Parts: sequence; C-alpha cells; structure tokens
Amino acid sequence: MSTLRNVFRREPVLVIAALAAVFSCFLVPPDGQYMNYIDWRTLALLYCLMVAVSGLRRALLFTHMAHTLCSTASGIRVMGIILVGLCFFSSMLMTNDVALITFVPFAVAVMILADRKRELIWVVVLQTVAANLGSMLTPMGNPQNLYLYSFYDLTFRDFLSATLPVWGLSALLLILACFLLPGGTITTDLGQAPGLDRRLLALYLGIFGICLLCVLRLIPWPVMLAAVIAILLCLDRKTLLKADFMLLLTFVAFFIFSGNLARMEFADTLLRKMLDGREYWTSLLTSQVISNVPAALLLSGFTRQAHALLLGVNVGGLGTPVASLASLISLKLYSRSSGAQTGRYLLIFTGVNVLFLALLSAAVLLT
Repeated sequence: MSTLRNVFRREPVLVIAALAAVFSCFLVPPDGQYMNYIDWRTLALLYCLMVAVSGLRRALLFTHMAHTLCSTASGIRVMGIILVGLCFFSSMLMTNDVALITFVPFAVAVMILADRKRELIWVVVLQTVAANLGSMLTPMGNPQNLYLYSFYDLTFRDFLSATLPVWGLSALLLILACFLLPGGTITTDLGQAPGLDRRLLALYLGIFGICLLCVLRLIPWPVMLAAVIAILLCLDRKTLLKADFMLLLTFVAFFIFSGNLARMEFADTLLRKMLDGREYWTSLLTSQVISNVPAALLLSGFTRQAHALLLGVNVGGLGTPVASLASLISLKLYSRSSGAQTGRYLLIFTGVNVLFLALLSAAVLLT
C-alpha cells in the first residue's frame, strides 16, 4: 500500500488514467481494434522531442542563453521581461514543462541574488503563464498540441491560423504585466556564462531538426524514430532513456480509455451532445479539473471542431493549478526557495490566471 501511495503521489494522472483504462476494458473487452486506439505518430514524436530537448539541456544551451541575456539587464522590469520572455519563447520549441524546469530555478537564483524576494512571486507566476501560453503557438510546444495536430491531420499553416492571434495577444498582456514590476536598478554579479558543449549542441540540434521534419510531415514518423535511435545508439546511448516514459504511458492509458468510450453508444452520444457548439468552453472547463492534456485526449474523439478544441485546452491551461500540470512544476520549484510564501504565491497565481483566462476567452469569443 505504501508503494501504491508513493506512485500515486508522483504520478496521479497516470494512475487515474490507468485505472480508467482498466475499468473500460471490462465494458469493452480487448479485441483487435485496441491497436487502432494508439496514435503511434504522437508517441514517437513526443519521445524524440523529449530526447532532443534533454540533450540540448545537457549541452547547457538554455542555461547559457539565460545567463547571457540576464547579465545585460540593469533594471528589475527589464530583468522580469527577460525571465518571462525566456519561458514564453522557448516553450514553443522545448515544451512548457521543460521551459519552467529550466528557467524558474534560474529566476529564483537571480532574484534572490538581487535581493528581490518580494518580486520573485510575481516573476515566477508570470513565467508559468508565459510557458503555458507561449507553448500554444506550435505543435511541439506541449503534448496536447502535438496530439491534436496529429489526430486532426492539421497542416502547420492551419495550426498557426488558430493559435497565432491568441498567442500574439498573450505576448502583449504579459509585457503589460511585467511593467507592474517596480522600477529601479539592480546589481547582480552572475559571473561568467557557462560554456557550451559544442559536440552535444551540434548532435541534438541535428536530432531536433529531424523531429521538425516529421512535424512538418516531410518525413514519416518511422523514419524519424529509426534515425534518432540509430544516431543515439552510435553516439550517446544513455540519452535513449532520458524521455518522460510516465507521460508516454499516460497517453497510452488515455488512448485506451477514450477509444473504449467511443465504442459505448451512450457515452459517445452524451459527449457529442456536451461538445456540440460548446467545444471551447467544454474543453476549457474540463481542463480545470483533469488538466489540459487528458482533456484533449478525452474529448478529441467526439468532435471535429479542431480549432475550438485546440484553443480550449490551451487557454484552459490557465485557471486552477491542475489545469496545466506544468503549473505544478513552478509551484514546487518556488516552494523550495529560501523564504517562500506559498500561500501568497497561490493567491497571486489564481488572480493572474483567472484574469488572463477571462481576457483571452473574451478575445476568442470576439474572433
């Protein structure tokens, strides 16, 4: 029982998804159609992108970039814009959770070094919002985007036509929010920027390029997967196991659960009625309870309104701390910092998230 509790504490979404999948198997006994539930292209892309980003982090690309940019800042507002901007723009390529894992600890260190603990909460909250919203622009920005891009067979141009307007408004709102930081100069000595591992950098930029070719559908996913595995077997075997396999298993469990739901007539009818004409709001509200990745996996099989669902689960990453699991990463990283005020953090986090959610939803309704 202790082991089960520890597993649930570490991977609650996976455990819930697995239990739901097992329960659904009793209602729809396993048969040959089960293999058709799995979106192998999404799983392969997720794996290869996670490996590529892991390698780029080992090459110190993101740390070097953050250090170089922040060393040029002379004021707290400029520093805030840089720290928030790093999460916003990097999340488009390295996913929202990796952006936060990389840049929130850096922000904590820089703000404490500058004796700006009070403003640290505001910066980390805005970094979290920035990572969740910046990642919406591209298919590889977060797992639900990659899945929906593949599931609905969207073109890259079609995908951008849905996400670019809201993404642009998000950037403007974040800049305005950064100007709420106090004025004044700061003095921080960050020391010398860490050196880049140029061999690893070249290797994983190449692997990331292969992934991008698959995202753009210029090469098939089996070719991408075979190429990435072959390259790593020859040049860097240990990175083969650096992916988040728990996330991949979570996807598999939800594929089984949603696939079985689609074969239950009453469930299929109910979900289609819930979504009909309300795709955006249904996906947004569902995300508040079960988070946006499961919401996308669960609801996609019951509607063809790809754009509304895509925007719903992305804007739906705002709101409650569980709406996007990446938000829990920031909370955990901040709570470990010296002098952390977790209650104040949650209060500001909720207020900022609700405000951004309301403003962006109003914009979606007007477009």
